[in-house]
Amino acid sequence: MKIIKVDLKKRSYIIAVGYGIINSIGKFITKLNIGQDAYVITNPAIKNRYGELLKKSLRQANLNVKFKNIPDTEKSKSIKTLSSVMNDIAKFDKRKRIFIIAFGGGVIGDLSGFIASVYKRGIPYIQIPTTLLAQVDSSIGGKTGIDLPEGKNLVGVIYQPRLVLSDVKLLNTLDQRQIRAGLAEVIKYAVIKDRMLFNYLDKNYKNILNLKPRVLEYIVNCCSNIKAGIVEQDEREEKGIRTILNFGHTVGHAIEAAANYKSYNHGEAIGLGMLVAADISSSLNLIGHSTVKRIEGLIKSVNLPTHIRGVTLQKIINAHYHDKKFIGAKNRFVLIKGIGETKIVENIPIKIIKQAIKKRLSWPGKLDSSSGGI
Repeated sequence: MKIIKVDLKKRSYIIAVGYGIINSIGKFITKLNIGQDAYVITNPAIKNRYGELLKKSLRQANLNVKFKNIPDTEKSKSIKTLSSVMNDIAKFDKRKRIFIIAFGGGVIGDLSGFIASVYKRGIPYIQIPTTLLAQVDSSIGGKTGIDLPEGKNLVGVIYQPRLVLSDVKLLNTLDQRQIRAGLAEVIKYAVIKDRMLFNYLDKNYKNILNLKPRVLEYIVNCCSNIKAGIVEQDEREEKGIRTILNFGHTVGHAIEAAANYKSYNHGEAIGLGMLVAADISSSLNLIGHSTVKRIEGLIKSVNLPTHIRGVTLQKIINAHYHDKKFIGAKNRFVLIKGIGETKIVENIPIKIIKQAIKKRLSWPGKLDSSSGGI
């Protein structure tokens, strides 16, 4: 087991990464002394596969547990679901000392963290991420939120968990599409911060897709270390340091919203967003065409889409105006100066943004062989 500390003074916590470590969750919670009553927010598939395992570990530590299932879809990050779950928590929370466990992927984690931040003005919560994407990215750093029809995560706060427990054994039941989605975020970390990780992915992506424990532990540990270091320096994204974690997300989120969160999952959209950001970087002469091709080659190798289908340019442009990084009418993009080096650029001409998106648009009705069947 690897232990990574996120040093935020009073809000510090650890990230535990290992294989089969969910059996230790009860011991971790006992040491934290955050309560006796666990309200577990999850989805039906995760509860069916791992619910009894989690319950056993919690009860061995003399903890009470209640499960709450929500659908495993981006649409669950809504005001309607938020209201429903909070009403259920209020009914459960009678003469209890409760805390929340987010037991699932990014949707579960974002919603659970936001509920924890606002219920009774804040109660403790723990992240047990069950997808690769959540283990390497969304479970760490305290970003919580729900969506509005206009865009993703427009309502939310930064509220740190008390523990993140990443058990890579939980990834064994993921389908290939979910693994590829997680790999998109791993590639993001490599592109923005770690050339050696990029080279490692180039050589080992087949072992990752085949869920080899050793490589899974390595990449989850590596990405967790990178994100922990960035969050420690800029917890609330006030210094421009944490902003680099949004590489690919401006257009990626816009693609998701323009497609009504149906055609692309988060990782697929972020992969496309990274390619658009790389193309913009090339247009501004920050990188050469060979760097774009190298990033595109790795994304294509893991069978993520490299072209956008079924979404119009105008819908993507309209959605991208809701990006939270914008300063008034002035856009702000995370671009790259090379693999492992970023640059934040403001006020990019809309013509350049449109050209980069157009480059990634497939002709209507044309199948893209690199799209991974999406």
